[in-house]
Amino acid sequence: MRVNSSDVRQYGVDTILLESESLKKLSALLDKSFSDVVEEILSTDGRVVVTGIGKSAIVGQKMVATFNSTGTPSLFMHAADAIHGDLGMVQQSDVVICISKSGNSPEIKSLVPLILKGGNKLVGVVGNLSSFLAEHSDFILNTTVDIEACPNNLAPTTSTTAQMAMGDALAVALIKCRDFKSNDFAKYHPGGALGKRLYLTLDDMAQNNATPTVSLDTSLADCIISITKGRLGATVVMEEGQISGVITDGDLRRMLSNIKEIENITASDIMTKNPRLLEGDTLAIKGVEFIKKYGINHIILTKGKSLSGLVNIQDFITEGLI
Repeated sequence: MRVNSSDVRQYGVDTILLESESLKKLSALLDKSFSDVVEEILSTDGRVVVTGIGKSAIVGQKMVATFNSTGTPSLFMHAADAIHGDLGMVQQSDVVICISKSGNSPEIKSLVPLILKGGNKLVGVVGNLSSFLAEHSDFILNTTVDIEACPNNLAPTTSTTAQMAMGDALAVALIKCRDFKSNDFAKYHPGGALGKRLYLTLDDMAQNNATPTVSLDTSLADCIISITKGRLGATVVMEEGQISGVITDGDLRRMLSNIKEIENITASDIMTKNPRLLEGDTLAIKGVEFIKKYGINHIILTKGKSLSGLVNIQDFITEGLI
């Protein structure tokens, strides 16, 4: 099928503009119910159970993921499954958020009385204020939209964008009210980039690295062997247990370009004296700042006055910090 690229681009632009305009209108729909819902969630000893069907269910899953990662214990319960046994997931002190554009889906109409019978507070995220869901909810979050971006005004597009934004608005409000900080966020994302920024140390990065060393009088050939075996592109020069310098691949290349007679060259002739050092328990993200500041590719790690390890720029790239 051949298409007009200009027309296709305009379809995308029109969709984004239509949905962004709906979001502007959504902000005007926030009323006291919004703050009441936030207060109810903050005051409960239970969890937030989010339910819905169809595209609203997918929005609900994203909402739950955001809540859980930002300090609000949550779980998702599909509305169709709820009326076939999964309603047992809901505990007495849980707050239930039900998402539905129409508010009149058969599954929703079957589920709502059961939730209310259990004594749970019900929040309706709904686009029809005259619906069954709206009429029976303890709190209503209005996600009414004028029209779907779908040209047939059928496929949930604008409406699911509004639902998603309402979920994010709740999550952010809860984050602010809980004073949830980046350190708290990292607890739930220990393997993510933020977790690494807050927890990963240089020692952690170096634990699988070799720590190649040579002495001041080590021959050029043995220095090269040490660098090669260490596979880090560098070796540390030691003198009586103390760090005297470092020899990198770059040092070798510079030496070979400046000196013709290399037979009697030793480590002391090649090394960079007084190399940059950092304590091994320094956060890795600080190490990134360090190598950028000094334009180096290696960091020698210490513990007190003793050598504890070696990292190079590739380690930071592997961890996704550069």
